[in-house]
Amino acid sequence: MDDRRLRRSSDPLVALHYQLSSTRARGDLDAIVVADPSGVVVAGAGSWPVCEELAAYAPLLADGEWAQMSSPVSSRVEALRHEVDVRAVAVGGQEVLLCTRQKRRVEAIEAIEASNRDLDEAARGVSRILTTVAA
Repeated sequence: MDDRRLRRSSDPLVALHYQLSSTRARGDLDAIVVADPSGVVVAGAGSWPVCEELAAYAPLLADGEWAQMSSPVSSRVEALRHEVDVRAVAVGGQEVLLCTRQKRRVEAIEAIEASNRDLDEAARGVSRILTTVAA
């Protein structure tokens, strides 16, 4: 039984932290964060400033509306676009954003597939935890 199954909490924020921390360790991620659609951190694992930055930019990265921003903002979004993966996760009829940044660039097909599996599992866990809270 893996460590994630041993660490459980009935507190949704703690449960989210455990889920994200497990995914971060398994995926060798710099940071992983759940953000609301306005770019506010809901929960994260990793350096807090990195989590805040990822959350703030996640809506822009998810929507692809960077062309309408000022040059300094759009250049930062463009730089993050190559480092960050953002996924929309449905929770009780609403969406949150799951955003990750790798510690190093992943290029091998096997590593990318493993990363995608980890993120899919994290998305399911986040949805399960937040849906339980919303019910």
